[in-house]
Amino acid sequence: MTTDTATAELLARKEGALGHITLNRPQALNALTLDMIRAIDAALTEWETDDEVRVILLDGAGERGFCAGGDIKAIYASAQGDASFARGYFREEYALDHRIATYAKPVVTLMDGLVMGGGVGLTAHAAHRVATDRLKLAMPEVSIGFTPDVGATYLLADAPGEVGTHLALTGATIGAADAEYVEFADHVISAEEIEDLVEGLRLGNVGAAIISATVNEPGVVGLLEAQRDWIDACYRQDTVENILAALDARTEPAAHEAAATLRTKSPTSLKVTLRALREARELHVLAASFALEFRMAWRFLENPDFAEGVRAAVVDKDRNPQWQPATLDAVTDEVVDAYFVSLGIGELDLTGAAR
Repeated sequence: MTTDTATAELLARKEGALGHITLNRPQALNALTLDMIRAIDAALTEWETDDEVRVILLDGAGERGFCAGGDIKAIYASAQGDASFARGYFREEYALDHRIATYAKPVVTLMDGLVMGGGVGLTAHAAHRVATDRLKLAMPEVSIGFTPDVGATYLLADAPGEVGTHLALTGATIGAADAEYVEFADHVISAEEIEDLVEGLRLGNVGAAIISATVNEPGVVGLLEAQRDWIDACYRQDTVENILAALDARTEPAAHEAAATLRTKSPTSLKVTLRALREARELHVLAASFALEFRMAWRFLENPDFAEGVRAAVVDKDRNPQWQPATLDAVTDEVVDAYFVSLGIGELDLTGAAR
């Protein structure tokens, strides 16, 4: 084994036919820093023309999670000033996620433990998405005055029925079976099979390695498919207000729980996110979804709800955000429209992509 890159935050090394990238901040649940983004991109650049490397594996150090998301504290600090760092972070992060989706060699991503936000961006667009039975996946951005990004609008909009809308607006956490159902994952393995999978990938035969690891697929149980009746009926509504009314009218306890959860989220985030999902469903192009998300991210950095959401969830941890505005009816169509207006020369351009 030779080591190409070994830093405090990221390990990138060649192991036989495998280019192995490991997020290495287990004490921070492998939260993704800008340096890590750049190091991953550099490794992909080097291995793209290295004939010895036939497959890429992206995983995370430690057993608690692959990646809890982006470097939220650094982004929060930037949003308190001119936000130039945060905007640059999102630009490079989305470009990397899209590169993984369109990379010339097969990329295998291992979703073990917690996978949130930026961790979803790194894993869920890859050619081979492997989840373990310990997976806990979520896109909880509406809880911090933001919106699902990293290409998640593309994936959530394409999920069965209105399940993606439910996940986006509630920020609900799902396990491996549900991740496979909504097509964020392709395969489920036992965590005990991880090393066998890696060993098989070192030989360069991706299909055989994955098949071998999934022979004894764990009996994980999903919940979303069985809840499709009330989810589809409620979330097909055209406004957040109508979705809430439909949830309130149902008899299922899970629908009432969803309604209560929605009422704790940023009203602006909810309305912008619903619009984004409907737009992504019409676009149905990953590169265009990233560009749309970048517009929204740019505008959310200017919105007081983002700083307040991060303060309440991450900084002070009082779990009591004071949203501005505090009600859905105060978030007008004109307010929502502003999040989707072109940035002009600041647009994220990922044209020429296959997806």
